[in-house]
Amino acid sequence: MSHRRPSHALLARRPGRLVWLLAAALVTLLAGSTLFIGSSWAGNNQGIGFGAVGGVSITPEGVLAQPTAEEQKLLRDKYVKEWKEVPAGLNQPVELRKISLRAIEQAVAKAEQDVAYDLSDEIRFLAGIQRIQYVLVYPEHGDIVLAGPGEGWRIDERGNFVGVTTGRPVMRLEDLLVALRTVENARQGGITVSIDPTPEGRQRYAQLQRTFKQFTPQVLAAIEKAFGPQNITITGVPQTSRFARTLVGSDFQMKRIAMKLTASPVKGLPSYLDVIKQDKVKVTNMMPRWWLACNYEPLGKSADGLAWEIRGQGVKVMTEDEVIGADGSVTGTGKANPAAQKWANLMTEKYDELSVKEPIFGELRNIMDLSVVAALIAKENMLSKANLEIPMLMKQDSKLKLVAFPAPKTVPTQCSFMKGNGETIVTASGGVEISSWHVAGRAVESPDAAKVRSAATAKDDSLWWN
Repeated sequence: MSHRRPSHALLARRPGRLVWLLAAALVTLLAGSTLFIGSSWAGNNQGIGFGAVGGVSITPEGVLAQPTAEEQKLLRDKYVKEWKEVPAGLNQPVELRKISLRAIEQAVAKAEQDVAYDLSDEIRFLAGIQRIQYVLVYPEHGDIVLAGPGEGWRIDERGNFVGVTTGRPVMRLEDLLVALRTVENARQGGITVSIDPTPEGRQRYAQLQRTFKQFTPQVLAAIEKAFGPQNITITGVPQTSRFARTLVGSDFQMKRIAMKLTASPVKGLPSYLDVIKQDKVKVTNMMPRWWLACNYEPLGKSADGLAWEIRGQGVKVMTEDEVIGADGSVTGTGKANPAAQKWANLMTEKYDELSVKEPIFGELRNIMDLSVVAALIAKENMLSKANLEIPMLMKQDSKLKLVAFPAPKTVPTQCSFMKGNGETIVTASGGVEISSWHVAGRAVESPDAAKVRSAATAKDDSLWWN
């Protein structure tokens, strides 16, 4: 598996009166139609309306953008209009919601729908499960059961489907399908997203920065123009999937919080600019880069390998300094400056709270959990152990299709700045890396997992959840 870290790396240093921090972000929404990132409705398979994850959008041309408050309201109003009551049995919060892969396969086949979005809400939202804590194999029933905390769901003010009491996003069948169908991609190269300036943009900036004499607002505009659109690269999963948009959206929002383009929604998590100012950090040409990565403890497993516990917070923020060469080239140092590491640690520490305030981060943890589940099922050959076949869920050529969105391709460049200490910084940093097979390969024996398996036998064979 490749361990190339995703980045938006840049760029240069020059004496001056201000510190400039450049982030791949957005300018004003383009005129014309846009498609919000994330879940959509298929309209009886006749095109796509809107979809939202993390308050970001995608134009038909693939330009990443942020919707206005009016557009978010329109999205929420649409969902509310189409709202269906959550089945009574799913509304109560439970410590372990158990969902059967065998029964989901059967329910999907019985529904005779060609698009995953057209299935019933209880299937689409995986019975309201919010994390996968256990993977349980039942050869005697020909089944694999996923278990974790769950409850009913509601629509929040921005159109996200979240738990009625926790506010955490519920898991999605669409994301499970992608995780299962791309598990070999994940094994071979991992799942990543990165946003990077073009070589042409780097060259234009190198030429421009030699002309700087003093700061003016026109300089910021000139920098943005010089860099131009930055390229979005997604590996391991379909670029048109909701899964991919969750990767891009979480990267995007992390960067906006770090660079103070968006106010942090969580107390105790300042922007990176604020950390520099508060700690009176001397800025150098060591440019920080952050990326979101898996954060799991070794899995717990039963002695017979039929019960597995997924443990740990799920997500952490990693950082590394990069040296910017005179020609605009970028080289990783393998080290992190204290201010960048402090900010990474703060975001990791606040991740649980952040995943409620900004649901895109909860969505990212959900797809990381599902990716680990898919890797574990494949690595441990669980389908054969359970004598289970789930072609509707797993096969690339399954008749159950995913809604295809325009692929995110580019992000306009935007600058933010603060008064500094006589240095000039230009940087854009971020990314996501899901190393699910690495997580699935680390385990310790745990008798607790076997106890959960024994207690998790389905109470009602007519239900695919309990």
